[in-house]
Amino acid sequence: MSDTVQDKKLPVSDKVKSAMALIKRGVDTLLIEDELEQKLAKSEATGKPLRIKLGLDPTAPDIHIGHTVVLNKLRQFQDLGHTVIFLVGDFTSAIGDPSGRNVTRPPLTREQIETNAKTYLDQAYLVLDPNKTEVRFNSEWSNKLGADGLIKLASRYTLARLLERDDFAKRYKENAPIAMHELLYPLMQGYDSVVLEADVELGGSDQRFNLLVGRELQRQYGQEAQCIITMPLLVGLDGVNKMSKSKHNYIGITEDPNEMFGKVMSISDDLMWNWYDLLSMKSNEDIAQLKKECAEGKNPRDAKVLLAKEIITRFHNAEAADAAEQEFINRFKKGAVPADIPSVTVKAESSEVALAKVLKEAGLVPTTAEGYRNIEQGGVHVNGEKVLERNFKIQPGTYTVQVGKRKWAQITLAQ
Repeated sequence: MSDTVQDKKLPVSDKVKSAMALIKRGVDTLLIEDELEQKLAKSEATGKPLRIKLGLDPTAPDIHIGHTVVLNKLRQFQDLGHTVIFLVGDFTSAIGDPSGRNVTRPPLTREQIETNAKTYLDQAYLVLDPNKTEVRFNSEWSNKLGADGLIKLASRYTLARLLERDDFAKRYKENAPIAMHELLYPLMQGYDSVVLEADVELGGSDQRFNLLVGRELQRQYGQEAQCIITMPLLVGLDGVNKMSKSKHNYIGITEDPNEMFGKVMSISDDLMWNWYDLLSMKSNEDIAQLKKECAEGKNPRDAKVLLAKEIITRFHNAEAADAAEQEFINRFKKGAVPADIPSVTVKAESSEVALAKVLKEAGLVPTTAEGYRNIEQGGVHVNGEKVLERNFKIQPGTYTVQVGKRKWAQITLAQ
């Protein structure tokens, strides 16, 4: 069988061109574009959907919206009529993928794998259509390989090629340990593509090498080589670093809708358009129209509201999105106090206490120094009045305090 679909060129319809434009939106890498275009043309001509694979090792139990970037791309393929294979790497999780690491990653226990896999699937279905998703577990075929099958698989790839991978090359050069089972990981992931006869495989940018191994192994087994799509890392709320819980610049998919809405509204206009490309299910034409309207004078805030509501609707529902918008309007446009403001009691050590210290004790800022900084920048309001004095002190009593745009508390300073 041919390595690619390029032996006999098929005509490319407008429908295929439109599909390619959508698929290419926001991607980091697409290998190889002409091949994918021909696969889509062949699918259109035969009526046979492409098989789109995403393999995930369930190494953690929870995800934020940054993790859904690749799921959104899968959903686009589903909407185009293709078959999505959500592959749970229950076998490969027990090996431990060293991608992007310079040390061996410890394998997970069976209990950890099963618990995390269930959470992954529940959360993935907030993006994917369950009725159009084929769920597979690679232990189904990997456990059956046996020693003989594993050795035959290993014979199809060379050590020299494996050592071309950046993390292996670096550790080899530094004489750092590389366990034999780590060398098998890319082969096992690539073998998944052979068994599933994947037409396209998606992954993060750190998975590119492993995806290429799958492409080569498919050739070795006489199959048409899969195309590869890698997705970039989503930039977080700070507009600088990748979205990460450790950097506190993330939106969790299970967060309160009001909190999600406020966080989306806090990002820059430039970052908003990047999020539209990576997170929105709107068509290219709809996004282009929004950009055109903003360039012609429409307030970008309106486009940001649409994005916030789309994200909340996906992970909650449309009613929650409408309520979050109204809460945001009440809170920031009308100056209303949020309905769910927490009540906090802070112990007063004297008859007057520095407001900055009270903010810290109430959990509105991480440190007293941060409290002083917020006051100096005009970001603190007490009972609706902006505090302008750095060393402002308050006496025992109850106060409605706002820090920044989203942090509120009903603070009782008690002796």
